[in-house]
Amino acid sequence: MSRRAVRAAGRAGASGRPFALAALLVVQTLCAVFFAADVAADLSWNGLTLHAGFEAVVALALAVGVALGAVEMRRTLERSRRADAAAQAASGAFAALMEERFEAWGLTPAEAEVALFALKGLDVAEIAAVRGAAAGTVRAQLAKVYAKAGVSGRGQLVSSFIEALLDGPLPGARRAAGRPEAAG
Repeated sequence: MSRRAVRAAGRAGASGRPFALAALLVVQTLCAVFFAADVAADLSWNGLTLHAGFEAVVALALAVGVALGAVEMRRTLERSRRADAAAQAASGAFAALMEERFEAWGLTPAEAEVALFALKGLDVAEIAAVRGAAAGTVRAQLAKVYAKAGVSGRGQLVSSFIEALLDGPLPGARRAAGRPEAAG
């Protein structure tokens, strides 16, 4: 399976989880209602018995479990939304950093595309296949990218971006997060 297919499958699985959790919560709610109705019927027919009391405790525990599950599901979905927003901001900041670096290094559009694919983890053969170019052409373009970036290979290229991300404010980071950049 290709890397893209693996990533797409992961996203599809993650997007179905809230629906599955909501469906489970609905089933638990129906069970709680059934047990509560059964307890009410037992109490009206037989009065308070050990069996009815036990069922009442079980129904109450199930109802509390449903309520706590709903609260936790809401919290989890909110955390997921915040994480998605943070990832989106980081992605925008990284894209801005790449654009700035590629421009500063004077990369041609073809070199920038090859550098992007290299940063994404594609090897020379995969880059060549995606671009419809010969592997030798891609190797030559990567050599030019490394020379212009002042690094000796892919590892150092990736490290230069990681260092920039960890060192402090990124170009466009405030913009990507939806805040105006500070004047200065």
